[in-house]
Amino acid sequence: MDTQNPVDRHPEPVAQAPILLAAPNTELLAPSAAREVSDDDFEEVVRGALEAVGGTLLFKMKVGADSDAHHAAAAAVGLGEGRQFLLLTLPTHGGQLKVETTSHSSSPLARIAESYAGLMDVLKAAA
Repeated sequence: MDTQNPVDRHPEPVAQAPILLAAPNTELLAPSAAREVSDDDFEEVVRGALEAVGGTLLFKMKVGADSDAHHAAAAAVGLGEGRQFLLLTLPTHGGQLKVETTSHSSSPLARIAESYAGLMDVLKAAA
């Protein structure tokens, strides 16, 4: 490159691109709606995740409405003093499974999970 003789290089003008119009008899398709995650799909994902860590499903439910709706499940992992309770959630419109310990969760379902596990322990001992 010759630094002694700088050349002013302006971009070449580009011709306007032609506009393509659909033929009059073209049928336009609406975008497909995303498939909602069913209760069975959610349970399958949760059971698979719990199987990987030796956990037990306590309960599952669908909470919220419309765009806020999501699936929720409570689970227990471990035994005795080392047992931890988990809250697993997944939006009904799909996404990533969220897993958190109930001790760190701000969801009201977290306290329900701990109480439910305690109730099951009492019922199991009484049986």
